[in-house]
Amino acid sequence: MTAPTTARRLLPLLTTEQISELEPELADVIEYRKSGLSVNHIVGCPLECGYCVCHLFDNFGMKTPRRLMSDHAAVAQLVTHPYFRPHKTPIQLLNRATDPMLPVVKPHVFEVLRLLDEQGLTNHVLVITRWRVSAEDCAILNGLKNLRLTVLVTHSGIDNPAIEPVNSSIAADSLRMLYEHAERYRTVLYWRPIVPGLNDSGEHIERARELSLHAHATVFTGLFFREEIAAYYEEHGMPMPYEDTARRQIMPEEAEQRILGAFDSAKLPEGAPWGTLFRKTSCGVAYAHDEADYNGHYGVRELCDICPPAQIAACAKAWVKPDLAEVTREARALGAIGDVEINDRAIVVEGLDEPPRYFLQHGFGYQCHDRAKPHHYRQHGRAPIGWKAEDGPDTP
Repeated sequence: MTAPTTARRLLPLLTTEQISELEPELADVIEYRKSGLSVNHIVGCPLECGYCVCHLFDNFGMKTPRRLMSDHAAVAQLVTHPYFRPHKTPIQLLNRATDPMLPVVKPHVFEVLRLLDEQGLTNHVLVITRWRVSAEDCAILNGLKNLRLTVLVTHSGIDNPAIEPVNSSIAADSLRMLYEHAERYRTVLYWRPIVPGLNDSGEHIERARELSLHAHATVFTGLFFREEIAAYYEEHGMPMPYEDTARRQIMPEEAEQRILGAFDSAKLPEGAPWGTLFRKTSCGVAYAHDEADYNGHYGVRELCDICPPAQIAACAKAWVKPDLAEVTREARALGAIGDVEINDRAIVVEGLDEPPRYFLQHGFGYQCHDRAKPHHYRQHGRAPIGWKAEDGPDTP
């Protein structure tokens, strides 16, 4: 992988004092999220998307990207992290506090990718952007030899500039560019956040359906509407999308059914009525790379009803219920209390927050849930807003 000449123009480093003034979560460069260990050594974004998770870290006002440490130091923290497994743990780059394809940021992204690739690592790496991608960028990404890279292009189609100042045509152009030039990497249409009454009209859905033909997979998700984001909406006089906030993403059933209906009527190719449409990020990433889902979503069978038959078969073959004694031993070492259970949908534990649960989940390729926060039938990983109770196997 050849680094671009712009790599020599390094972003300024924050001072120790400046870092101490950040929220502790923002100052912690490595965070374990469901889609992988997330590397966030650059903070600050000028794009001003109203629903951005930056609100949760109290840094939405940071418009100029800055580094917390060098690229080499960030990679060292990643590969020596206690939860990192070479060739297994999925990785995310700069998905929390900036856009990785901003002109001043992407040289650092390319450098991190180079450093990881030169170690011979074959881990999945996810890069999520809504900004411009050039043919030169694609050439650099195609120079990777080992990493399984996926570029997920966030496209919402939201037309309200107060909520999303960045025109969605930029993401659409980047998606087409990435797909046209893809050789060593894969690209996913990250259709999000879908908000009823805002970007779920027939025209919006048709636009997304057309874009899906320029991606190796399409993932659709709802809105994370936390208290901090709701406060920002209210302060700036934006239309409130929901009356209540929620810990999990909000994706009402009616909106999902309209999307599935539109994709079904389109009769897309690929051997499935809904084409390459997925509810979960890791499902789309795995499909794009012709692999089984590394998050073990096959256990939550109702998620699979829109997946291509060949992908369902691949996930079924790879999905194996782990040994209870082995899982219990690892869960106890991570601090689990109470009984450890393995049912036909997931490992169920108590006393573990998200990072150690994700560590178990990725290690065993089997869902791992908190007994205190059950995943309800058909609402898996979503807020109950916009859903009616339905009989079926909850977890636990």
